Amino acid sequence: MAPEPPLLTMSGITKSFPGVRALDGVDLEVQAGEVHCLLGQNGAGKSTLIKVLAGAHQPDGGQIAWRGETVSLKSPIAAMRLGIATIYQELDLVEGLSVAENVFLGHEPTSAGFVVRGAAARAATAQLLRRLGHTEIEPARHVGDLSAAQQQIVSMARALSHDVRLIVMDEPSAALDPEEVDNLFRIVGDLTAEGVAVVYISHRLEEIRRIGDRVTVLKDGRAVAGGLPAESTPTRDLVSLMTGRNVEYVFPERPPGPVAATGEPVLRVEGLARQGEFAPVDLQLRPGEIVGLAGLVGSGRSEILETIYGARRPTAGRVLVDGTPLRPGSVRAAVRAGIGLAPEERKAQGLLMLESVTRNVSLSTLSRFSRAGWLDHGREWAAARQATRELSVRPDNPDARIRTLSGGNQQKAVLARWLLRGCKVLLLDEPTRGVDIGARAELYAVIRRLADDGLAVLLVSSEVPEVLGLADRVLVLREGSVVHTADARELDEHRVLDLVMEGSPTA
Repeated sequence: MAPEPPLLTMSGITKSFPGVRALDGVDLEVQAGEVHCLLGQNGAGKSTLIKVLAGAHQPDGGQIAWRGETVSLKSPIAAMRLGIATIYQELDLVEGLSVAENVFLGHEPTSAGFVVRGAAARAATAQLLRRLGHTEIEPARHVGDLSAAQQQIVSMARALSHDVRLIVMDEPSAALDPEEVDNLFRIVGDLTAEGVAVVYISHRLEEIRRIGDRVTVLKDGRAVAGGLPAESTPTRDLVSLMTGRNVEYVFPERPPGPVAATGEPVLRVEGLARQGEFAPVDLQLRPGEIVGLAGLVGSGRSEILETIYGARRPTAGRVLVDGTPLRPGSVRAAVRAGIGLAPEERKAQGLLMLESVTRNVSLSTLSRFSRAGWLDHGREWAAARQATRELSVRPDNPDARIRTLSGGNQQKAVLARWLLRGCKVLLLDEPTRGVDIGARAELYAVIRRLADDGLAVLLVSSEVPEVLGLADRVLVLREGSVVHTADARELDEHRVLDLVMEGSPTA
């Protein structure tokens, strides 16, 4: 008898976006009943590949075969009808609906051709939750009232409400505690025992060892290794396959020797912590110094920045600027003390997309241009123009809508806001996300120049070369704890990846 063909075969998949080749001939083979792990750094092409598999993106080239027959996944509905379900890291549940309504959203139970609502949907949902071992979740409860772990179970129940044969899980353990991770692995084990295949995406090598059968590694849009045994492939080999980039990072030159920053620390963070997000952190930042926080998604990097900025209230510790403690959980106090934040999601959190460049730049300084309760638009415009010209924001038109600017120039506008404010400490969360290669080099030069002018910079980036190329000192984070602190010159990309994946807290 001829052997059974693989459940899924993706051959030579290509996908390009303007200026970016996201997938460059990727092959992926998944067998029924296996956990196939997908590994790679941010930007390696994992998200694009799973969106092609989910029918959300159409490939430019290549073929997809399902049980040996070539198929075309024209839409997410087509993928779901075939038996492919995707659970994204950012769960796409409707918080205002009940658990049962979310589970059967778009394919409500029917009888004699009519949609059956209410009790039938809740009964079917209860059966699915029982299969997943979570009878404590009530089908009638609103999803918005559930914990992150429970919402993930609801997403799995929704996948199982179809005749699913392959489930893609994108960083499913990112928001889970160890006990919840154990339960997730139990569920995955039960599913694969029934013949369901799982494509499991994670940065955590210890999880891949525990749950995976085989591993495919992506780098720069290519599959550099496929079908490696998850349990026996050495960590160093996996890390080596993940590293080594075609994209060159053009960083400003740093003076040789020790960090040039001198004087008393402008920022002190003493025992700062948030329960369930990150353990106590201590750091000092001097004028002219760039300190980088390196770690994976979920390691607590962004949460630390937001807590320093006052957007999150700490459960322990304090933040001091020039020796003066700040009121915990107060953005106003942080801004008045001289702290500025360029957030990770700049379009949603850092910019007014329908407003002009002028208004976005002056947003934190409007009181300076107010006279007797009236805003002096001329002074506001002139100040914004000066700030944007100092950072070479293009086009040189303060009246332009911010949404018409490129990602790099939008980010420069955010930096211009804090330059106009005269801040002392600049917090940068993923400063080059969504920025093309040429604009990256410009942003690197801007950040280095601001530091050279005396600004203290605390930087978060998922790109390890970016942290090492810009920062003077680096704090490496793993699962909410600082596991290593060193001069950036003492680290390389391999060492940092080893620490974030396998490290343990150091004294």
